Amino acid sequence: MDDLLRTDDTLSDEQRLIRDTVKEFVADKVLPHVGEWFEDAVFPARELSPLLGSLGVLGMHLEGYGCAGLDAVSYGVACRELEAGDSGLRSFVSVQGSLAMFPIWKYGSAEQKEEWLPRMASGEAIGCFGLTEPDHGSDPATMRTHAKQDPSGDWILNGSKMWITNGSISDVAVVWAQTEDGVRGFVVPAGTPGFTAPEIHKKMSLRASVTSSLYFDDVRLPASAVLPGVRGLKGPLSCLTEARFGILWGVVGAARDCLETAVDYSTSRVQFGKPIGAFQLTQEKLAWMYVGLGQSQLTALHLGRLKDAGALTPRQVSFGKLANVRAALDIARQARSILAGNGITLEYPVIRHMNNLESVLTYEGTQEIHTLVLGEALTGLPAYR
Repeated sequence: MDDLLRTDDTLSDEQRLIRDTVKEFVADKVLPHVGEWFEDAVFPARELSPLLGSLGVLGMHLEGYGCAGLDAVSYGVACRELEAGDSGLRSFVSVQGSLAMFPIWKYGSAEQKEEWLPRMASGEAIGCFGLTEPDHGSDPATMRTHAKQDPSGDWILNGSKMWITNGSISDVAVVWAQTEDGVRGFVVPAGTPGFTAPEIHKKMSLRASVTSSLYFDDVRLPASAVLPGVRGLKGPLSCLTEARFGILWGVVGAARDCLETAVDYSTSRVQFGKPIGAFQLTQEKLAWMYVGLGQSQLTALHLGRLKDAGALTPRQVSFGKLANVRAALDIARQARSILAGNGITLEYPVIRHMNNLESVLTYEGTQEIHTLVLGEALTGLPAYR
């Protein structure tokens, strides 16, 4: 499908190489199987993780410790091509790099970085991020998970987390908890006594992704488990900003795959003696889908360049996440309508993308929260606190 706005023409040679390399990986290792993974609700993380590590996309925007140290646009382009395969695949990479590795890289001790980051960059170790709770999602300041330091200096962690990508397959969890000094982050290795992570089943979205609960029952952690470089909600919220940047790029890939599928289908599906793409109503749908895709790509590219310039703000990321996810979901729904009955089968990727995007719309900030972030930016009046 032609890139009418020529946005990829503005990428550097290195960024185009990353695009093509990740796209080839997805075509070879993911697309032949992802429909079955989705139907069977499985994600072969242990098989894919070292391959993704060899590809260089795990923590690719971080420097040192085996990470690639690439620019933000390169990371965004990689997320776009990963999510063109499946949102679950991009979620795995986002959680690993932006939610588990980033806080250790940004706020961790030298020992924590040396212990975990090289192994996570290679895909040998898998991480997860524990912030959301069963009763506390959009308002993390009221989280109930708490940690208290006893006279020995150890921390005792109690509480629970929910909707945690990679939780039950992780080697390490970065967990946020209330303490006497405010919210702190803790590095919790899998297998620590009192720490369990059962998988959540019966999902109708992100089925090719592992989602879990985390439970902490008097989990004893050494003083060295705490992230020393941050206190308060700044820690987890900065991680979410990193991950949301990957989302606003990633969904462009899902939207593009839906549009390409709809175009191919509409030019080959014949009704009333001609391809359905020749009918004006179908062309109107395709045209608006194309406009939405182009606008989303321009938004992602602009925000990527702001990030590379060190000028990107959390509010701008909220703009991109809100606008691009909604546009992608609309494109997926329109594509589903063009494919009609065939649009609900896993023979085509559209219903899989559409179902996945329903989760992407909600996680890492619901559309309502991002709407209120922009409302406050416009009026100066906070609506949710």
